Amino acid sequence: MVARIAPGGRASSAPLLGTDTEPTIFEMSSPGRSAFQLRSTFVPATPLTELIATEHLGDHVIDIAEVSERDLVAHFTRLSHRQFSVDLGAYPLGSCTMKYNPKFCDAVAADAGFNSVHPAAPAALSQGWLELMVTLETKLCEITGMAAATLQPAAGAAGELTGLLLMRAYHEANGQVRSRVIIPDSAHGTNPASVTLGGYEVTTIPSDERGLVDLAALKAALGPDVAGIMLTNPNTVGLFEEEITEIAAAVHEVGGLLYYDGANLNAILGVVRPGDMGFDIVHMNLHKTFATPHGGGGPGAGPVAVSSRIAAYLPGPKPTLMADGTYDWTTPERSIGRVHGWHGNAMVLARALAYINVHGGDGLTRVAQYAVLNANWLRERLRDTLPAAYDRTCMHECVLTSSQIKADHQVRALDIAKSLLEEGFHAPTVYFPLIVDEALMFEPTETESPQTLEALAEALERIAQRAAEDPEAVRTSPHSTPVTRVDEARAARRLIATEDAASRNTP
Repeated sequence: MVARIAPGGRASSAPLLGTDTEPTIFEMSSPGRSAFQLRSTFVPATPLTELIATEHLGDHVIDIAEVSERDLVAHFTRLSHRQFSVDLGAYPLGSCTMKYNPKFCDAVAADAGFNSVHPAAPAALSQGWLELMVTLETKLCEITGMAAATLQPAAGAAGELTGLLLMRAYHEANGQVRSRVIIPDSAHGTNPASVTLGGYEVTTIPSDERGLVDLAALKAALGPDVAGIMLTNPNTVGLFEEEITEIAAAVHEVGGLLYYDGANLNAILGVVRPGDMGFDIVHMNLHKTFATPHGGGGPGAGPVAVSSRIAAYLPGPKPTLMADGTYDWTTPERSIGRVHGWHGNAMVLARALAYINVHGGDGLTRVAQYAVLNANWLRERLRDTLPAAYDRTCMHECVLTSSQIKADHQVRALDIAKSLLEEGFHAPTVYFPLIVDEALMFEPTETESPQTLEALAEALERIAQRAAEDPEAVRTSPHSTPVTRVDEARAARRLIATEDAASRNTP
């Protein structure tokens, strides 16, 4: 492999804000520069061919940017300052729950006693980690009202698939062949995919005029071939399923199981438990509820807790407290097998236990109370600007609609979300759930102050006023951010993920 010097040498101390172009790392390249050199005791700079046998080197040429350490660090620091982050400001993205990452939990996970343990270390050398996981499992079961849990799934979608596999194993062990799983039309998008991966067919049922499961439609869809139902409570419209006990009774009557999507668990912490509602399988997004915001795609953790009749099928091996007081790995009697590495995403687990311990039961209850209070305050505050899709008390998130603004001024929900970036706030979720026209889903969570919520409301009022006075300005926003409005459809269809994308991405 031969390095070809990339042309360039452009320097930059670009401002942190505004639309000034930050040069790419290749544009900053200058021949002969490097951030680090391999050196030996006898030779000031050792050529690569003396360190690696030539037969291990390819003969094709690749471009390598050549920059100094100073320019390299400055470049990526400038880019990071142009990004919105959970530590920078309000992040009202809906259906993702926790946004702010408590620093205490970061500090715990960064402790050398946790992060210096090799994942493959034997149980005898991992007693602390095993104890942590057994303790976390116990607390998660207490929070959800379940009997046992697995910490293996790496995130919510992995937890969903694990739950479906547990459902299948349970029915097959009882000699039953079931082919369908019921999902509300407001479900998270991963639910139908998980059902399909689990080998089932999806039966979709509609929501009623209140935004809840249509109980009559559910009962009509039930039958001996139904393996179960997947839903979350509160649901994706941010509303509590008031008839959940009747839903559970109807599903159980035909031998089906109830699966709880834990995406919205923070709305009910310490108030009500899925197990008490009648659920049999519960997945939790530790990265949504317990201290590890999942922006950027990871890391995550999606433990699955189950009722006593499902416990024998849990993935294994799982950490276990043995009779002699030590900890070891054991496998449940009818385990579906391994779904992830034994420790899962271990640092997420450590953060979760730290978060639970530092809050305690009363603190977790306050998390739910403040999350619900903030969402309802925002819903009422914006009643005359962006009315709620369902005009009733919501839970942790409120789904508003800009359908009237679109009808009056041809300004869409996406345009409003883009404009909000210029106001110093991250955009909310748009066009979800699909059953709401021009949906804007806001989830202020338990961490935002009344002052921040008022500032967010005022920003949305300004955008609505601007939509009436100068709709084109809103339709083409944002204007002052480092990256302005992009053609998202074209970018998705003509994605060229290379350093020379600008020159190649032609119509």
